Amino acid sequence: MAAGLKIDKDLAPRFALLCLGIWLNAADTLVTATIMPSVAREIGGYQYFGWSVAAYLTGSIVAGACSGKLSMALGLRTATALTGLVYAIGCAMSALAPEFVTFIVGRLIQGLGAGAVVALCYVAITALFPEHLWPRVYGAVAGIWGAATLLGPLLGGLFAAAGFWRGAFWMFVVQAIIFVAAVMVMLPVGNKDAGRGRIPTVQLILLVIGVSLIGGAGVVASAQWAAILAVGGVVGMAAMLAANTRTHDRLLPKSAADLKTATGLGLLIIFACEAAVIGFTVYGPAFIQARHHASPLTAGYVTGAIAAGWTLCAMVFGHTPADKDGRLVRIGAGVILLGAALSAWTVARGNLWEIAAAFLVMGSGFGLCHAFIARRAIAGAPADEQAMASGAVPTAQLIGGAVGAAGAGAMANILGFSHGIDLALAPTQGLVLFGAFLPLALVGFAAAWRLGRS
Repeated sequence: MAAGLKIDKDLAPRFALLCLGIWLNAADTLVTATIMPSVAREIGGYQYFGWSVAAYLTGSIVAGACSGKLSMALGLRTATALTGLVYAIGCAMSALAPEFVTFIVGRLIQGLGAGAVVALCYVAITALFPEHLWPRVYGAVAGIWGAATLLGPLLGGLFAAAGFWRGAFWMFVVQAIIFVAAVMVMLPVGNKDAGRGRIPTVQLILLVIGVSLIGGAGVVASAQWAAILAVGGVVGMAAMLAANTRTHDRLLPKSAADLKTATGLGLLIIFACEAAVIGFTVYGPAFIQARHHASPLTAGYVTGAIAAGWTLCAMVFGHTPADKDGRLVRIGAGVILLGAALSAWTVARGNLWEIAAAFLVMGSGFGLCHAFIARRAIAGAPADEQAMASGAVPTAQLIGGAVGAAGAGAMANILGFSHGIDLALAPTQGLVLFGAFLPLALVGFAAAWRLGRS
């Protein structure tokens, strides 16, 4: 695809613009995960560690839900440039942060910008390219996520090793400014239509409250208040699903809460499995650096084995016929469960090679089944909700990541890691930290077993 685009001098810059917009989001998580131990050592805030991911993903969810409305109200070019500028401001806040609370606010603003940029880049494909090229462009853009798997840990590790983690965020600021300038030159204005589409405000508010309460459970000193906040967070998530079924302005398909449907089962698998494993991205690099005296670069690449396994298996099995995807749904979810269990043990007690192998197994599970879970979840929705079900797949994954990251942060603080990775506690409490989320992976496997039969 890339070669095909280079033949046309007009199409090559357009493709480069899309690649840059997708890259801003694709590389962010791996770069940030790699440098987070360095961030915490300089400005403190281990007790808010999980929020570095949870805030970013929560912002991405809100932005993704609002981006369509923003595009219709302002036009595609203005909306995309504005969200790119928001992302740059968030990166600058993170780079300048004197303490961790400001850093987390910057991460939230980064998520708001990046989530909208990615959504609007996919919208821009239809505006920048002729229709017969759309499938090829979508396929080529997917390669950016694979490139981020290789380059993200490298960039984060280099900045952390140089003692200049703030430089990673300044790098993204520069890229975002270049993106905004290119958008203003290359994107069409687009039609404005403020009357179409409404934002699912109630669901978004309940979602943010739920994630915040779960994350807050690890910050309070009282065990009683921690339990109350955790339960309140779960209630908030349940209220979001209940509200979603009673309104026409939905964040998720109406059947998202109905586990008798393929859509409900598929979205549950995606949510539960992501929530079960996101803790390894949040705390994996910190444990690897502390336990093995590894460099940030080494820790980044070991953690990147999750994404590498996902990418490789997705490429190998991506063209499996639909009549065989039920088997891969079950096998993939089983491999995720196995990989999560192995990863919990090896991060707490294993060596670097064992950790990398366990992470590779876990990521491979996602690569085996994610596309086929999505296919069944979308196909199982009513015809008038299939477009919404398609958008709900990444949304469910983002929600799972936000909830899991907030929960991992809360659990880490309760277990004694609020001021860093205590090597005396790592073999025992570390095993509890990561193992506590295995029931979610088991829920995902049980739902996958049912979905594979449907």
